[in-house]
Amino acid sequence: MSYPEWPADLPRPERDSYQLQPQDARRKRGFENGPPGYRRRFSAVARMVSLSCILSDHQRTLFDVFYHDDCVEGSALFWMPDPTRDGWPLLDSNGVQLTDELGTPLLIAARWLCSWGDQPPIETLQGIEFRKQFQIMVMP
Repeated sequence: MSYPEWPADLPRPERDSYQLQPQDARRKRGFENGPPGYRRRFSAVARMVSLSCILSDHQRTLFDVFYHDDCVEGSALFWMPDPTRDGWPLLDSNGVQLTDELGTPLLIAARWLCSWGDQPPIETLQGIEFRKQFQIMVMP
């Protein structure tokens, strides 16, 4: 099965808005006395990520088409570049950037398989641009 790809013409999410919270994989065992105990509920843990993007009018349209049409009103999984690693330089153990034989810097390619969060994206105005705030679940 193929999943839609995050539109390449959309900007990277803002770094200031990035928040990641792993899903709680524990099940609490209640005791009448003493501290609570926990056991593992499941082994594969999704991560909830809050993001926002500043968009031009054209980019806003791309985002809306992606969410409403490509992702079927946010019900379909999709591929998204990992905003914390994709496109960053690949470094050796000394922190020196790696290059190919022609001297071209090597970059990390990383992507997430995502679903949309519980709430649809929120849109606000910022001058003549639009801010889209949204949550995604990164699949394990």
